[in-house]
Amino acid sequence: MFEYLITGLATAFSFSVLPVLFFGVLGGIILGALPGLTATMGVAILLPFTFGMEPTPALVMLIGVYIGGIYGGSISAILLKTPGTPASAASVLDGHTLASRGQAARALSIAGVASFIGGLISTIVLIAIAPKLATFALRFNAPEYFALAVFGLTIIASVSGTNIIKGLLAGTIGLLVCTVGLDPISSVPRFTFGVLDLYSGINVIPVLIGLFALSEALNQLEKIFSEKKTKAPEFDRKLLSKKDLKSILPTAVKSGLMGTTIGSIPGAGADISAFVCYNEAKRSAKKPEEFGKGSIQGLAAAEAGNNGVTGGSLVPLLTLGVPGDAVSAVLLGALIVQGLTPGPLLFSQNPEVVYGVFSSMLVANLLMLVIALIGIRFFCRIIEVPKIILIPMIIFLSVIGAYAINNSMFDIGIALAFGLMGFIFNKLDIPSSPILLAIILGPMAETNLRKSLLMYEGSWSFLYDRPIALAFIVLAVFSVYSTMKMKKKQKEDAKL
Repeated sequence: MFEYLITGLATAFSFSVLPVLFFGVLGGIILGALPGLTATMGVAILLPFTFGMEPTPALVMLIGVYIGGIYGGSISAILLKTPGTPASAASVLDGHTLASRGQAARALSIAGVASFIGGLISTIVLIAIAPKLATFALRFNAPEYFALAVFGLTIIASVSGTNIIKGLLAGTIGLLVCTVGLDPISSVPRFTFGVLDLYSGINVIPVLIGLFALSEALNQLEKIFSEKKTKAPEFDRKLLSKKDLKSILPTAVKSGLMGTTIGSIPGAGADISAFVCYNEAKRSAKKPEEFGKGSIQGLAAAEAGNNGVTGGSLVPLLTLGVPGDAVSAVLLGALIVQGLTPGPLLFSQNPEVVYGVFSSMLVANLLMLVIALIGIRFFCRIIEVPKIILIPMIIFLSVIGAYAINNSMFDIGIALAFGLMGFIFNKLDIPSSPILLAIILGPMAETNLRKSLLMYEGSWSFLYDRPIALAFIVLAVFSVYSTMKMKKKQKEDAKL
């Protein structure tokens, strides 16, 4: 294995691979930073360009776009309160708060370092224990997926701010949105009202763009028209300090490991991982009340968690031929196009390609960190653009991003509707994050609950018969209990 890794590193630094890897990571960061243009879309767009390439450079470029795209979403999330990708939605909670205090450079550097740590850990785990982790992931069936989704949904209480009732209301709205479209089991239309565009359900990307990008644009427009004179904010150029690094390191390492594990479970993507890791960091923090108010641990947990998925999602893909998320599904197509068959035989028949990819992932994470830190001075200038110019640009990019998903004007309407909803909810102090979280996890919970009930002929015994499912249910109960206890403590402290 070490011989192949050394050979792979030599390949990664060769003139035929390194430039391709660099432009892949850079292109991924740029695509990820644009609202609606996800890492999945970036990899899919570049897939046709790999048809005439050798297997290693082709796969390396696509994986570079993947790694860069997941980090890139945090740039717009932190600077503009507009997540470039669903995976960066959790980064808004603390990242934008830091930026609004004039600490944009610090927030971006923390996100870059945490992303690097999460991605590096994920790659190391991928190299070391890929087959074993894949075997664990194979034990997941419908009951385990349902229990995982329930555990994820308990995070709604954690990201509800000071009023849990309003957070639960937002989460309920998100779950109701999930029911629109064809029934996942019987294919019966639900709440479609004869509109063909609703038969496929409501896409999460237009909702994400509306709730975060357009609603924030409306908030800023209101401020522009209500104030006589607007001044571009000023930001310091200080990056994270040694004290910050020491503070976030344990959280980033733990979240990287959690992200890798979650990523190895087919169907559980970077967006779910980011929120799960954020919630765990908040639960175990010494000062959980700081989360959502500019906590560097919260930002580090979200970024390390979503980048931890990059290596984890390749575990089932390379060892079993089962894609872990949407991006790895596109990578599966790339492998097939190159004449490679994912699975155990790939390691024995094409070890030079496998370990070339592994080594290139190590280099890609390093390139991502370098580009992130060097680019901070340029990224921060986006914020210093006057709002009267910046806001129309955000609206334009948001509309283009919403349209680009399915080339559909209907999706633009969805984004505008949720933008208005997010604007009104902001006035009522109703958080938007629970809506997005419920839309992401709702279908996973419903589909797998009904599959589980079919498997067990209507019995709910799967909740305690299956150890992994039971473990997630126990974690869900513990998560709710610890959140309620923390909220109660905060109220008592406020009275003193």
